[in-house]
Amino acid sequence: MPVLPGIHSLVYGLHRALVSVGQTLLQKLYFTPLFLSRVAIRPRRLQLYSGMPLISGHLRIELGEQCRISGATTFSGRTSSAQPTLVIGNNVDINWQTTIAVGDRVTLEDNVRLAGRVFLAGYPGHPVDPLRRARGEPDDAHQIGSIHLKENVWVGTGCTILQGVTIGENSIVATGSVVTKSMPANVLIGGNPARVIKNLEVRS
Repeated sequence: MPVLPGIHSLVYGLHRALVSVGQTLLQKLYFTPLFLSRVAIRPRRLQLYSGMPLISGHLRIELGEQCRISGATTFSGRTSSAQPTLVIGNNVDINWQTTIAVGDRVTLEDNVRLAGRVFLAGYPGHPVDPLRRARGEPDDAHQIGSIHLKENVWVGTGCTILQGVTIGENSIVATGSVVTKSMPANVLIGGNPARVIKNLEVRS
């Protein structure tokens, strides 16, 4: 069928409007309430978009105000931990295809920004011993650890942060970095394994 500019452009605009309204209603009336039913401390305002995060394990979630979370996100709690807890502060961004695996505790303080495909690996899921791995046994307690991102930390696309790591206030983790040890405040971090690249000037 040939394109009829006046007619098809009008139909396209109508289609976009109907899809937008439908997605907004689905997000507000279905996905957001379902997600919040799994949250122990709930905010008054949350922007959840593109569906609903996958939550696996008996994970406790504490969520601050005015966060923006992609529905294409996974929150995982280690099954053999007593009470894995994810604490998310105020005004936090968690973008698409990010995975947060909570061994015992992961804390994201206020104004933290996680770009797409970030992996916070609080537990590995498998033991080091290959025979035990082959038998499907879980990881050991000494392999897990907390992850703590302090205020204003920005983690770039495709980064991995391992268990036991704390990153200080205002620091930036460059795209594709693998952070294996704690880092100070007010620095640019990058590489695999990540290291301090330079100090950042932060205005008070």
